[in-house]
Amino acid sequence: MVADPSPGAGLVLISGPSRSGKSRWAEHLAASLGERVVYLATGAPPGEDSAWAERVALHQRRRPAHWRSLEVGGELIAALQDKQLDGQVLLIDSLGTWVAQHLSSDSAHWGDLCAELLETLSSLPMPVLLVCEEVGWGVVPPTAIGGLFRDRMGALQQELGAISHQSWLVVAGRAIDVMKLGVPVPSLDHAQGGSVSA
Repeated sequence: MVADPSPGAGLVLISGPSRSGKSRWAEHLAASLGERVVYLATGAPPGEDSAWAERVALHQRRRPAHWRSLEVGGELIAALQDKQLDGQVLLIDSLGTWVAQHLSSDSAHWGDLCAELLETLSSLPMPVLLVCEEVGWGVVPPTAIGGLFRDRMGALQQELGAISHQSWLVVAGRAIDVMKLGVPVPSLDHAQGGSVSA
């Protein structure tokens, strides 16, 4: 049986590892919510990267022709604040490519970006489906930039989960309703200097 998110405003997270089917599940959910879908692509232009170009082309071929597509890159927040998108279903693919485009931001600027993204997503008057890459399930990344990406993705996904009304984990082509099956992890005591990091 296929389940769909309820219509109306609200953030829906769709996460999973590479090639798990998470984008296809997000596309299915978006299509179930109506025909007025806007696809927000956060990836950088493929340039000379033929493998990335083929991956982008595959996603483009799979989407219905009547969907509107916007190549927003790292400017996701500004795109979400465009009032012309009101009343439409938004599908953002993906969080990871947006995070990657801001890895050069220092901690303070990154914190500001995350706060603005969370505030913007919380205020949107339409359904928003956000595709997220699951990272950090294996070995510790061998590079500092890889570790930074993993840590920023993990922390931001926890914050996004707190404001979402539905969350899906897609593994091996199977979509799992995380909110139905999962229990929230308690926050650390910030009074004792704790922070969410694991």
